[in-house]
Order: sequence, then C-alpha cells, then structure tokens
Amino acid sequence: MFLVSGEQVLLAMKKRGFGAGRWNGAGGKLEPGETVDEAAIREAKEEIGVTIKSMKKAAELEFYFYNEQLQQDPMDQKVIAYVCDSWEGEPSESEEMAPKWFAKDKLPLESMWPDDAFWLPSVLAGKFVEAQFLFGKDDALIDHNVIEKGTYI
Repeated sequence: MFLVSGEQVLLAMKKRGFGAGRWNGAGGKLEPGETVDEAAIREAKEEIGVTIKSMKKAAELEFYFYNEQLQQDPMDQKVIAYVCDSWEGEPSESEEMAPKWFAKDKLPLESMWPDDAFWLPSVLAGKFVEAQFLFGKDDALIDHNVIEKGTYI
C-alpha cells in the first residue's frame, strides 16, 4: 500500500523480517479466509497505523528467486500493489515499519528493492503495471519484464 498526497508518497522502513532495512509500501501475507483487498487494509492499519478509506489496484507483480535446483523457490510470490489517497489517521511507526514521506521524483532507490526503480515511478505517475522479476543470490536483480497497461486513475 502506497499512500500518496499530492507529489509525495509514504514509504516505510522495514525494521524486521523479510526486506528489513529497505524502504517499501505497507503490506504482507494473507490470513486464512482473507481477500487480497482485506489483507492490504489490515496491513496498513497494523504497520503504519492508518485506516484506508479508498484504494486503487495499481500493479500486479511476480517475484521469482533463482535457485540452482531450478525448482520453485519458497520465496517466490505474487504481489498486488495499491495506491491510496484517502485514509484516516496519521501514519505512525510500528514494531515492523517506520513511515516517512518522500517526493515522488526523489525516491530513496538505493535503499529499496532493486526492482522498484523499474515499476514504482510508473505507478506513481498513474500507470497500471504488470511485471515479473527474477532475483539471484544476495537479492541481485537478474532479469525483469515490465508492461504498462493503461492507467488506474
């Protein structure tokens, strides 16, 4: 979940677990019986303390992690990214994430996942994105395919 306000976007520093030490949007895993939309709303509340009033699906992202056995890696995942411009509450730090506002054109890409540079600017410009990313050892981005599919706004 990426909160946007004018020309700014809220990112949050992941403090623990998968992705620790990187700026990202709020989000996480589905709980049993939960829809993707419900999970996004719950995670925003848990991780950055806001109640989502409305959101738009902005990207469908697939992440694959190379392994020498050429098997599906347990880290492989499909992510749905949302953009929100209407919420209640002030973004606040949790045990898991520390939020901070950034200018859309000054993202801290050096402290984000390497794939973010290839899709997030398009999403922040209102484009719907479908993408696949292949990661190697030490989270090195090996290959990517990003397609803009119109707008979500």
